[in-house]
Amino acid sequence: MHKPYDTIIIGAGIAGSTAAFMLQRAGEHVVLVDRSSVPASGGSGAAGAFVSPKIGKGGPLQQLTNEAFAFAHTFYREHSPEHFTASGVVRIPKHPDDAEHFSLYEPHNYPMYERWHSEDLALRGIEDTWGGFYFPEAGDCDAPAVCRTLASGIDFVQLDVRRLSRAGEVWRVEGANRTLEAARVVLATGYQNELIDMRYMGIRGLWGSRGDYRTSTTLPVSLHKSLSVSSTRQGRVKIGATHVKHTDPCLVCDGQPLAGLFAGASELVDTSDFVLQETFCGMRSTSRDHVPVIGEVIDVPRMLQEHPAIVRGATAPLQHISDLFVLNGLGGRGFVFAPLMAQWLTERIITGRPIPESVHSDRLFYKWARTHLTK
Repeated sequence: MHKPYDTIIIGAGIAGSTAAFMLQRAGEHVVLVDRSSVPASGGSGAAGAFVSPKIGKGGPLQQLTNEAFAFAHTFYREHSPEHFTASGVVRIPKHPDDAEHFSLYEPHNYPMYERWHSEDLALRGIEDTWGGFYFPEAGDCDAPAVCRTLASGIDFVQLDVRRLSRAGEVWRVEGANRTLEAARVVLATGYQNELIDMRYMGIRGLWGSRGDYRTSTTLPVSLHKSLSVSSTRQGRVKIGATHVKHTDPCLVCDGQPLAGLFAGASELVDTSDFVLQETFCGMRSTSRDHVPVIGEVIDVPRMLQEHPAIVRGATAPLQHISDLFVLNGLGGRGFVFAPLMAQWLTERIITGRPIPESVHSDRLFYKWARTHLTK
C-alpha cells in the first residue's frame, strides 16, 4: 500500500496526460497510471496529432472543435513549444461535391484563415484543382513528446489495473502487485474499459495509421484532405489518418496500413523520394455521437435496479458514483480536444463548476437505456 493521492488518473494518453497536468497545476497531488512504462504508448503515441479547426456549416460539433482549437494551440505554445509546430494547415475538399460546399462552409470558418486557390497551393508544392482554406495558427505535435512533457514532474506508476474499489471515502486502484489510494479517480482509459459499467457512453475504437518518411522535398505547410500530410521538418514528413472503424483493423489493412494513405498523398505532393522510416498504428476512442465524454460516471447498476422503468421511457434523478470521473471519446481530434476538456474537468473537480451539457457523459444515458436495453 502506498500513500494516498488526491487523484489517480488511469490512462496516460493525451487525455490522461493533459488531465494530470491541469490537476497538478491546480494544486492536486496526482498520480498518473498506465499499463505501459511511458506515457503515450497506445493510440495517442501513434497519432499524427494535427491541431486544426473543423470546417462545416456551423453545427455544434464544429463550434466545439473550434473553441477547443483556440484553446489548444495556445496551450501547446505555452507548455510544450518545442513539440508543437504551427506551420499552418490547408484544408482541401475531398471531392467535387465537397468543393462546391466550401462556399457554404466559409461563413462558419474559424476567424483566422485565408482562402487559397490552386495557384497558391502549387507555390507550396501541393497539387489540387479546387484550392482550400489555410489556417495559419494550426499545426501538429510530436505526439509522444507532448504527452511525456505534460507528464513530467508528475508521479507515474506502471500498473495494469485489475480492479477499482471504494472503501469509505477512499478509492483503491489495484494491480497484480501494487495498490494505490486516492480521494478520486479519473478514467482516461480510451477504447478499453473493463473496470466500471460505462456501456451507456458507447465508447468504441477508431483505428489510425501514420507513416514517417525521410525526404528532400520541402513542404512549408501541412495539409488535410481525407488524410493528413505534415510540413517537412528535419527532413521528415508525416502521413496519417484515423480511418478504420472495423473491429479487426489489421484484417482490413491486410498488413499494409499505409498503402492507401501513401497513394492518396502521392496525388497531392511529390512523394518520389519519400522513404518510409517508421510506421505507427493505434486505436483511438470515439463516443456514440462523436463528441468528447467528460464528467461524473453514472451508477448504471443502481439506476437500472431502482428505476427499471427508464428502459421504457421513464426518467429519474441520475445517480453518480462518488468521486469517479471520465475523460474519453476524443476521437481523431484528440490533440485538439484534450486541453480544453481537461480544463473543464479540472474546474469541475476543483471549483465545482458545471461541465457543459454538450460534452457531459450524462447526455448519453437515457437514449442508451431506451435503445439498447428495451426487450
